[in-house]
Amino acid sequence: MKRIFLSSPHMSGNEQKYIQEAFDLNWVAPLGNNVDQFEKDLATYNHMEGASVLTSGTAAIHIALRLLEVAEGDKVFCSSLTFIASANPILYQGADPVFIDSEPDTWNMSPQALERAFQDAESEGQLPKAVIIVNLYGQSAKIEELKEICDRYEVAIIEDAAESLGSEYKGKKSGTFGKFGIYSFNGNKIITTSGGGALVSNDIEALNKSRFLATQARDQAIHYQHSELGYNYRMSNIVAGIGRAQLKVLDDRVAKRRAIFDNYVEAFKDQPGFDFMPELEETKSNRWLTALTINPEAAGITNMDIIHSLGNENIEARPVWKPLHLQPLFEDAKYYSHEEGYSYSDELFKYGLCLPSGSNMTEEQQNRVIHTIKKLM
Repeated sequence: MKRIFLSSPHMSGNEQKYIQEAFDLNWVAPLGNNVDQFEKDLATYNHMEGASVLTSGTAAIHIALRLLEVAEGDKVFCSSLTFIASANPILYQGADPVFIDSEPDTWNMSPQALERAFQDAESEGQLPKAVIIVNLYGQSAKIEELKEICDRYEVAIIEDAAESLGSEYKGKKSGTFGKFGIYSFNGNKIITTSGGGALVSNDIEALNKSRFLATQARDQAIHYQHSELGYNYRMSNIVAGIGRAQLKVLDDRVAKRRAIFDNYVEAFKDQPGFDFMPELEETKSNRWLTALTINPEAAGITNMDIIHSLGNENIEARPVWKPLHLQPLFEDAKYYSHEEGYSYSDELFKYGLCLPSGSNMTEEQQNRVIHTIKKLM
């Protein structure tokens, strides 16, 4: 049986046009027309002043922290229920991550946990340098409530929209609410450049500085001169060509993934114990992955039963992200739960499940997933 992946790349068919353009112009290395145009297209799509395309979403977070002058000994607040790439750049800068729990309405950062974290930080005399808010599986966090808290303490937001490109919050594009927004174009994302990421902002000066830092921080001199630490983070012109073609079909990819999510909901609407990831009012999730929780007492099976059963049929499924405050790497980090004595992200990890959601899934493939689960039950 042909393997069904959780989220595989989905090419539009027009990528070769832009790749060939790079070859024709002999701009196959970083910089070039595709890079310039991809940045413009990303900014236009998201109604932002500009974008800087980089080698990964992780690189984009790292550059954002540099631009905010995060340094050794500083604190950075970060969502706990996310992939580790959201927090690793905090360590790159020698700073200390403080993890914030999720809440039930979005599975994203809890405003009440964030408020407690800020209150403690203020009493300790050390506010964070930044807050990294993650939009999990395409669903926007409670941005207005979180932003109100951060603005009150005058702390910048880095909106990690690695999984939520194309999503919306009250009519605005995901990734456009903070000082910086972050996107990822990894192979499993809703659109891909094979690998890559982007930083978006309305601060053009900061974006220009990001390009400088991402190109080894080379000073304006005919010889190679460097006055500060830089990185090799600029996206290649070939990769950017793939991105230009992919961005043109983004809205179609969002529509397909939302349809896949709806099909799963319809298939299991009468199954006790199956609770799908909610969509906050006045938001539109790109439904990058179909995520749900399985209550074993009500369903009679566990999330791991389903994962193993699908695996036996050559179908990939996974638990939700293991919260970062539970990761051995961060065992000494501070953590603020949604409620005193109750960690919601722990519960999501215990019962959560991600089903195959790729926009190139056929109806037959999705039916195969559904049939395998129903057969198990």
